[in-house]
Amino acid sequence: MGGRMNSKNKQSSRCRVLALATLAAATITVPFMEATKASQTDNFYKKALPGYKFSFPRDHASHEEFKTEWWYYTGHLKSEDGDKYGYELTFFRSGVSPSQREQAKSRAQQNAHSNVYLAHFAISDIKNKKFYFYEKLTRSGLSLGTASKTVLHVYNDGWRVDEAGDAMMLTADSEKNGIKLLLSSKKPPIIHGKNGVSQKADCIGCASHYYSLTRMDTRGLLFIDGKEKRVTGTSWMDHEFGSNQLTEEQTGWDWFSLQLSDNTELMLYIMRKKDGSLDKNSSGTIIGADGKTEHLSLSQFKITAKNKWSSPKSRGVYPMNWDVEVPSKQIKLQVNSDFEQQELVTKRSTDVTYWEGSSTITGTKMGKPITGEGYVEMTGYSESFKKKI
Repeated sequence: MGGRMNSKNKQSSRCRVLALATLAAATITVPFMEATKASQTDNFYKKALPGYKFSFPRDHASHEEFKTEWWYYTGHLKSEDGDKYGYELTFFRSGVSPSQREQAKSRAQQNAHSNVYLAHFAISDIKNKKFYFYEKLTRSGLSLGTASKTVLHVYNDGWRVDEAGDAMMLTADSEKNGIKLLLSSKKPPIIHGKNGVSQKADCIGCASHYYSLTRMDTRGLLFIDGKEKRVTGTSWMDHEFGSNQLTEEQTGWDWFSLQLSDNTELMLYIMRKKDGSLDKNSSGTIIGADGKTEHLSLSQFKITAKNKWSSPKSRGVYPMNWDVEVPSKQIKLQVNSDFEQQELVTKRSTDVTYWEGSSTITGTKMGKPITGEGYVEMTGYSESFKKKI
């Protein structure tokens, strides 16, 4: 874990990650974002269609009948000395197409090449405005990447999420930074969208099966710059799986997970199109203190950015600091990033540059003051989505 690795182990870890990235890139040309494109997808994988019936804990596990899947954890932590941190730990599974599997000589080799596994890990040091992020890439058959089809067990070269009774255990580390956290959900799984699907575009199957655990008590250890800290806080977990999502006319999305001080939550996403408009399939979900949900269409909420930030690394220009309104619920929120530099440039894994940042919420609800914490994700601002080869 962070700060405890000796120099030999550090060098070995660095070399192993580089070797895996090189090997996977050389043997499997199935980058993550290609898997989410809605073109050239054959009938080998199932489409996310209306009528899907979720069942838990089964659906925490992997769904290899779908091409693309991710388990997404973000959260806000506070140490015993009062310092605040944000974290992100994300595991991706991307299925390999039949035509690429057929390039392998034997059935055993084809099975070994069935999935690519990718992972991102980031820590936001709020006080010092420092952002640390790391990435991993491997494939099935290397014994370093897997996702169980029967229980929640996702593993990528030492980083992992596992069932722990009714809780979940997250583990990730780098040379000096890491987490070991126990997450316990205070609410049942929240199903987004309508009739079991979260629609992303008009085409049939351009959707995902998408649920969240929106309020998870969190405790454990944070390793930051080589120092161990006991932490407590609140996390949010997303799990999505499908085979086609984005279309060629879509350039990216903005996603908000907002946890409010009255024990309610708000998830919003907007899909952006090349002509500057928002896709009508953009939507959201309001989650009540009792866990009951209400679907929001694009016409029922409004998001307005107040500032912009230009990344010195990617040269992407990101909107920043947002007014979020849900008029029918008398919700008016100001969502402000805790600091601007929370961008991930993932050249060695997904090869997608995006902003994923810890944010602080103030505002009013039903005319009364309210506060909260949130995470915001923005994709497609440094470049439009395109197939990565």
